[in-house]
Amino acid sequence: MASHLPPLPAQIGIFPQYVARQTETLVLKEKILSLPGDSFDVRLANGQPLFQVKGKLFTLGARKSVYDGNGTHLFDMYREVLHIHTTYVLEDPQGNKFFELRSNIQLIGTTATAHFTTQATGKAEALTMKGNWLDTRGDIKDDAGHVVARIDRKLLNARQLIFDQDSYAVIVAPGMDLAVAAAMCICLDDKNSRR
Repeated sequence: MASHLPPLPAQIGIFPQYVARQTETLVLKEKILSLPGDSFDVRLANGQPLFQVKGKLFTLGARKSVYDGNGTHLFDMYREVLHIHTTYVLEDPQGNKFFELRSNIQLIGTTATAHFTTQATGKAEALTMKGNWLDTRGDIKDDAGHVVARIDRKLLNARQLIFDQDSYAVIVAPGMDLAVAAAMCICLDDKNSRR
């Protein structure tokens, strides 16, 4: 699963402790048989656990809670229902929204833009996801056109695809927040499962 992205000119992200120091490959595996549904394990390509995403039963907007490897609650993500365009938000454990991902309507493919502020620099960010989401391939780019992450399900081998139907490989550039990249991909998965 070796693929490299060039380092970003400046750090992008919300969680400084999860900013990639080198190109990292995340593997997101949806737990198909989980009781609440929409639960994921997020690991590095070497198998090291990074995040647990737990879906919640009977919640409006398919709320999910994200925990680090120590069980610390980092944030919740959910789909806001009163929007024309599909919109996802992230909020901290106290209920403060700090991130919004809004999809755009296109005839072919999907485009969605995330807005948040990088914690370390205070810079307002706009990351755009574009690609063929039915094939689960695409790029996430910053407003200057740098690829911050690449989603490529084809990087996973046949065994992983058979036994983990909803698994994704996400290559993350040095300088990008792994938690934000994972959250964007999970929002994409939720949007695609609703089609």
